[in-house]
Amino acid sequence: MEHRITNKRLLFLSAIAILSLFMMQGCYYDNEEEMYPSVPCDTANVTYSNTIAPIMADRCNTCHSQASPSGQVVTENYNGLKVVATDGRLQGSVNHLSGYSAMPQGGAKLSACNLKKIDIWIRKGSQDN
Repeated sequence: MEHRITNKRLLFLSAIAILSLFMMQGCYYDNEEEMYPSVPCDTANVTYSNTIAPIMADRCNTCHSQASPSGQVVTENYNGLKVVATDGRLQGSVNHLSGYSAMPQGGAKLSACNLKKIDIWIRKGSQDN
């Protein structure tokens, strides 16, 4: 009789462990806009230092640092980012346009809000502000 109780406990603990794994991974690929659709995209004051640099730090600088610039593209400082913003590579890559390397490579596309902010910054001359 005691052997059956042990098996039941083991089965119960296994089920909890498997369920826990599914729950922990459930939101991994969710994107902020889908999870919180009522959060507005604030594009009123898009600047390099307060808007664009933090996006780059969060999503790009790991691979495109001054010390190790993947593809010879630097996103961690204004001068490096200005080059790819001016020649169209930044917009082409982050929007996954044909003919450009989709960025972040192997990662999810930036949110629509962040893409909009990058677009606004580029359209306003990619200023160092």
